[in-house]
Formats: sequence, C-alpha cells, structure tokens
Amino acid sequence: MNTGKVAVNGWWLRPATWHAWAALGLVLLATVVRVGLRHSGGGMDNAIVVRAAEAWLEGRSPYADRHFLYLPGAVLAAVPQALLPESVVRWLMPTGVTASLVFGWGCALRIHAVSWRSRFAALGLLALALGFAPFVHLVELGNWTVASAAALPLALLLVCRGKWVAAGLVIGAAVAVKPLLAPVVLLFVFARRWRALGSAVLVPAAVSAGVAVVMPDPAGFFTRTLPFLLRGDDSFVRLYEASPAAVLPRLGVPQGAATLLALVAAAAGVWCAWRRWGSGGAQSARVVETAAMLMLAAFLVSRPSYDHYLLVVVPLLLAGAGEPGAVTLRPWFWLALLPQVPGFDWPWLEPGATRAYRDCVTLCVLAFTVARSCVRTGGTTPEKADTPVVGEAPVPVSRAAF
Repeated sequence: MNTGKVAVNGWWLRPATWHAWAALGLVLLATVVRVGLRHSGGGMDNAIVVRAAEAWLEGRSPYADRHFLYLPGAVLAAVPQALLPESVVRWLMPTGVTASLVFGWGCALRIHAVSWRSRFAALGLLALALGFAPFVHLVELGNWTVASAAALPLALLLVCRGKWVAAGLVIGAAVAVKPLLAPVVLLFVFARRWRALGSAVLVPAAVSAGVAVVMPDPAGFFTRTLPFLLRGDDSFVRLYEASPAAVLPRLGVPQGAATLLALVAAAAGVWCAWRRWGSGGAQSARVVETAAMLMLAAFLVSRPSYDHYLLVVVPLLLAGAGEPGAVTLRPWFWLALLPQVPGFDWPWLEPGATRAYRDCVTLCVLAFTVARSCVRTGGTTPEKADTPVVGEAPVPVSRAAF
C-alpha cells in the first residue's frame, strides 16, 4: 500500500473551503474584466473569425483574410457574434473562454474520479490561471483553441465511461470549428472503434460541406488557407510559432532539415502513443496519455503551433497527478512548464523573439517527457494491466477521500 500517495490524496481530495473558491473566483473575474477593458472584439484572434462571419453575411469570401485559418463551420459558429454589438462581444468572449477552460478542467478531473469540490480542483485551476501564462494568453486572444481545450477532456471522459460514439461526436464537433483535434481520431483507430471514428470524421465533413455550399468561395480553405499553412511565410505568424520546424530555421538550421527532424519526432510520438495504448493499465491514465501524446506529436510538426495549444494537454495531465506513475510525478514535466511561468524571460533576446523559443522548449521537453512515460509504461505486459483489453467496458475507479 502506498501510504504516501493516500496521505497526499487524502488532503487534496477533501472539500475546498470557501476561501479557496473566493480566491479562484476573484482571479478568474479579474482576468475577464481586464481583458474586456483592454481588448475589443473579444480578442485579436476572435475578431478574425468574427470578421470572416461578417464577410460571409455581406456576400464576400471569409478566406480573403489569410489569417482566417479555420474550416467553414467556424464561420457559421461566429455568426451570432457578428450580429451582436461590439460592446457585448468584448465581455462575452473572455467570459465564454474562461468558462470553457473551467469546464474542461472539471471534465479532466472527473476522468480521474476527482471531485469538483475538492481542494485539488480549486487550487489546481488557480495554479493554471496564475502560474501558466498560456491560460491568460488564450483569454486575451479569444482564440478558438478553447473549443478543443473543452472538447478533448469531455470526449476522453466519455471514452472512460464506454461512450465511444458520443466521444467521436464531440471530437467531430470540435474539428468542425477548428481542426486542432484531428490527431485524436487515431485513438479510435488504436481502439478499433470504427463507429466512433466515423462520427469524428463525418461530422466536420458534413458541416464543412454544408456551409461551403453557400459560400462565395467554397474551395477557399484548400486554395488559400492550406498553402498559407504549408508555406508558413507570414512574418507575424512566424514570430509566435513554437514547432521545431519553425524555430530551428531561426537558429540557422536549414528549413528542409528542420522539417525532416520535426516529422521524425512526430512519427516517434505517434509510435509512443500506440505503444502506450497497447500497454493497458489504468483506463484513465491510458486514455489521457495516449491522447496527449498524439496531440503533442502533432504540435511538433504543425504550422502554426502556438503556446495556447498547450492548454489542450497540460490540464489533462495535471488532473491525473494523483495517479500512480503519473507524468506529473516526473521532474521533467515541471521543468518543461518553467518557461511558461509569467514573468519568466531569457536574457540577450528581444522580448518579441523570446516567445517562440520558450514555447518550443516547453513543447519539446513536454513531448519528450510524455513519450518517455508512454514507452516505460508500454514495457508492462497486458496480463498485468488493471483494466480490460480494448473493446471491454472500463473498470470504474473508486476513491475513498471525496
């Protein structure tokens, strides 16, 4: 019996006092108010999507703006904002982003059977809001990555409860807005859940086709957006790209070699995710680590790749801190997050240039840490796994300290 783990979990899983909830509420409210006062249009990134919806309503192509990098479904989703006054949107969007991040954190906790009322729930979210810079960056930008940050924990929670098709629908709905979660469909392939895979693929395909039919430029995503993403030649976007394929050339590495290195790293990450899935183990850790590895592998090679993409995986991993052998128990996990502490800066680099380097370090070290954990866990034999093989219903996890 691991008495140390029980003692720690016993304290963290007790109900939080009102002081903790008041502190958390104050921090989140202050973030929303500050962003609402400083940023119009719900944030710079949200304004891009809203302008695309306005262009569509006026009969113009949303893809005329090369910074609009979303599927046609995002245009339809942004129409309500385009019809609202800017004075409403500037408060609605940061509130919605914050609420979605809270929802995603709650789902991540439930994957590991941690109570929403626990100290870990309140203090963990407080630590993300105060100590993890991408949290505030996402609220400030109003980036629609928040849809993926909320959808992935919900989908994995449904997977842990055996509701694979519902999980596929959630992933598909998120991809229809922004294709960030597309790599997670490999989880359904690993598990041989073909109906769930079909749901995840058909939903965005149907939504995109339906909206594209009524667009002035239905092929704009393929003729304008995809070439822009593949070239990555925008000086403003490149300034914040965190993938090695974008950062290494700024250090003198030839672009071809940097891209090849990133592709090899991404392929290795997919292999580690496949190995982790096949190793069995606790269903919650198995599902989370496989999905997190798939997403990190994609971030290593995707163009663009921003710091707020980390919010798709970091809360999921952090929520499993109480699990035996969790990634968060490894020192490299915390070292990877060190560059994301607000106020952390590197000397001899201009402030505008440090973001991409810091984010790249975090991404690479975090991917290495998760990959190493996947491979180590993958060394266990299926006979020793404490959950059933693929296709069987998951075993419920019980926690005494609720």
